[in-house]
Amino acid sequence: MIEKTITLENVSLLDFLGIENKNINELASAFPKSRIVSRGNEILVKGESPDIIQITDILNSLVDHFHQFGKVTEENVRGYISQERQEFVPEDSPDGIIIYGTRGSPIKAKTVNQQKLVQSVKENDLVFALGPAGTGKTFVSVALAVRALKNKMVKKIIITRPAVEAGENLGFLPGDLKEKIDPYLRPIYDALNDMLPFEKLKFYMEREVIEIAPLAYMRGRTLHNAFILLDEAQNTTPMQMKMFLTRMGPESKMIVTGDTSQIDLPSNQKSGLKEAVRILNQTKGIGFVELNERDVVRHKLVRDIIEAYGRNG
Repeated sequence: MIEKTITLENVSLLDFLGIENKNINELASAFPKSRIVSRGNEILVKGESPDIIQITDILNSLVDHFHQFGKVTEENVRGYISQERQEFVPEDSPDGIIIYGTRGSPIKAKTVNQQKLVQSVKENDLVFALGPAGTGKTFVSVALAVRALKNKMVKKIIITRPAVEAGENLGFLPGDLKEKIDPYLRPIYDALNDMLPFEKLKFYMEREVIEIAPLAYMRGRTLHNAFILLDEAQNTTPMQMKMFLTRMGPESKMIVTGDTSQIDLPSNQKSGLKEAVRILNQTKGIGFVELNERDVVRHKLVRDIIEAYGRNG
């Protein structure tokens, strides 16, 4: 059981908590497995991690509501509880919505091949998603991982990338290893920020519910009850790819994404992604989805750039 203290600042306690703490009691009644206690300007929450995250989100929303309207009612509390629980999106969502983003906007598969990726992940525990930049393969994969976590289908998300130097030298970058590696993982952080509120993402990462790490950190581990994403997989070596794929444990899903037209490995080094596709393409239970320039959802010029390079490659 986890314990968390939330401090209320610049808030009228009577207007926020309600007469005889009715607002807090209303919140507590929605989470019978947790304990929520008000002590002065602090709210003590005890419970399991998923409940703690939801309760924290609701309290943060109520604080924002108070600062906007100067008062919180029991009806407001019920409304934010309902809103938080509406984030659950079933796998067979009829309108194709994967999850709702931080601004409440739906995140969905926008193209036929992105829809194929969603379906393939539903049907297979391991999926390879191949395609050029801007086709949404990483973004959709991260959204599927976040949905699985929110819907309690997995206990954690693990996202990794190989730290391959694309014209830069890691040794000359400032900071410790994490600081050197973080720029390579920036696209993952950006995607997560679109899908999870800052406080929730911070909480998940502090508790290692969401783990973002270089591929080298995966060695020797067994990753069970997790949604695992290997991004930029074209820059793995065959040995690294085999190491990664054999980390998969029970009750886990794994997506491998990559663009075989952007390999940054030395010219004499084989791509682990290319070799894995060649070796595993007839293996039952593994899905393969190919995206192309028609799936590009960035600026329209990106599609033209990909086509032009394809004609002159």
